Amino acid sequence: MPDDELLLRLQRFHEHAFPQYRAQFRILVEEGQHPTTLFIGCSDSRLVPYLLTGAPPGELFLVRNVGAFVPPYDGSHGHHGTAAAIEFAVLNLQVSRIVVCGHSHCGAIKALYGEVSPEARNLQRWLDLGREAVLPVQAGPEALRRTEQRAVVLQLERLMDYPMVRSRVEAGQLSLHGWHYVIEDGEVHVFDVQTGRFVAASQAPHSGTGPYPPYVEHDGQVLVD
Repeated sequence: MPDDELLLRLQRFHEHAFPQYRAQFRILVEEGQHPTTLFIGCSDSRLVPYLLTGAPPGELFLVRNVGAFVPPYDGSHGHHGTAAAIEFAVLNLQVSRIVVCGHSHCGAIKALYGEVSPEARNLQRWLDLGREAVLPVQAGPEALRRTEQRAVVLQLERLMDYPMVRSRVEAGQLSLHGWHYVIEDGEVHVFDVQTGRFVAASQAPHSGTGPYPPYVEHDGQVLVD
């Protein structure tokens, strides 16, 4: 992409797109943001949260990282923006939903089955957050799909280790949503914690996991096809 292409898009946004939202953004400035949903999604350029959910400006508090991973609450992975964003969204913004959204053809999940460049030291350590989801098989299409889904479940479990998340989930003030987006057909599959299955959104009764029982532990080992 030529460097000036981005400049042209910025100008186009200011001149043509922004006027349609001017009043809405003025309210968001004057009254502050009050997002309902913390959306933790993979950084993959093919995953577009606002397009996927149809959310207007101000509804989603976005966190993007490689793999849509959630670091441990205990800080064992050092300072981390994702953990800070989770705390900020729950404690300060008081969101009522947390979505963890993985997707098909995820490069982070594929990397769990292969080698990472020795220069990518931060990436190597980061991928450790998904290793519990890896299956003891070769990385074929089916194994990768299952691993992508298992990784979503693993992150939901980690979220339940955050005291402010667990207490609000158990009090019914916060719901968890585990999604797997299939890029090629536009379908989101929703995780149901009671059955351990991902169900296509077109057939699912709700977008969330359902009630998370106290002490539920799947350790990423769920998913019965």
